[in-house]
Amino acid sequence: MTRRHFAASLAGAAYAAGAPVIRTIEVFPVIYPVTGYFKFFPKPERPAVFVKITCADGTFGWGQSVPTHTWSYETPESVVTTLRTYLAPALIGANPTDIPAAHAVMNKAIAASFSTGMPIAKAGIDLALHDIAGKLAGKNIAALWGREPITSIPLSWTVNVRTLAEATPLLIAGRAAGYQHFNIKVAPDPKFDVELAAAVRKFAPKSFLWADANGGYDTATALTAAPRLAAIGVNVLEQPVAPNRLSGLAALKKQGALPIILDEGVVSVTDLEEFHKLGLLDGVAMKPARTGGLWDARLQVEYLEKHHLQFLGSGLTDPDVSLAASLVLYGAYGLQFPAALNGLQFLAGSFLREPFRLENGALKIPTGPGLGVEVDEQKVRKASYV
Repeated sequence: MTRRHFAASLAGAAYAAGAPVIRTIEVFPVIYPVTGYFKFFPKPERPAVFVKITCADGTFGWGQSVPTHTWSYETPESVVTTLRTYLAPALIGANPTDIPAAHAVMNKAIAASFSTGMPIAKAGIDLALHDIAGKLAGKNIAALWGREPITSIPLSWTVNVRTLAEATPLLIAGRAAGYQHFNIKVAPDPKFDVELAAAVRKFAPKSFLWADANGGYDTATALTAAPRLAAIGVNVLEQPVAPNRLSGLAALKKQGALPIILDEGVVSVTDLEEFHKLGLLDGVAMKPARTGGLWDARLQVEYLEKHHLQFLGSGLTDPDVSLAASLVLYGAYGLQFPAALNGLQFLAGSFLREPFRLENGALKIPTGPGLGVEVDEQKVRKASYV
């Protein structure tokens, strides 16, 4: 067995009578070309890692991890090593439909720090397990959850520019592609950010305008920027300060200029509960890729619903399987806002037999069994580079 086509072997694990059992877990790192400037991709490429889990009866599921080392500490190399060396061996012989138990195993194999350890790597496993569970039941994940999903989700076009001169051509390109809503990357310069927000609001006066700082402001700057962005017509401000600047988040929430939406710091539902109890947020921009997959992401969405907090949908420039998982989650829970899922905007190519296609600025929710998409396995194996 080559390193390229690594598969954790069954290694004599006992089969539970009548229960599905994980036989192999294969890991395939690939590269998607990046087609435009986006601050998180210093190279024109987006690494991603496919995970294929196969059961003893031949049933299989696909997952995908989407590390971005300029956004979090997880790298393509660390994700591959974590999956192959620690998570896969720990799960061989397990029941793939017992997803909470699988997470307990993964969290023992890779312990937590402040929050869930290596959540982006674990998301690849989680998605593949959900795919298997749905296929074994003959149901889409939304149906497996007992949810009646909406049929499509409008997307938000990401405006990430280095100069104001770049904004208008990018906005025109988004509108030409069918997008009606826009999100802007802001911080650290509030003057530039306000001018950018004004340009976008003028171009799209009725759009949902979402500003994301990715933790790039210090507290004083964020407190200055928030009311100025609100006056321009920005609807929400995402992660204005770093996740560990709790006093800054509290000050912004108290100021109340804009709804404060958290992202990077909310990895598990425990994080969400604590941040809410401390009065630090108005909502969360969900990302199954960030939360270790769908299992914890679903708990978080239900917490948001229960406590009447805003539920927004975003991603980590997700391609293919990771994008499908986000759409299934957001569709199952009736997302009310345009989703900042920008994989189609920035990435070229697909490893799906039927790639996603934008229709009138929206994506249809996959409805097939499991995650509802079919991976071209031969293409994945051919593209895998280690």
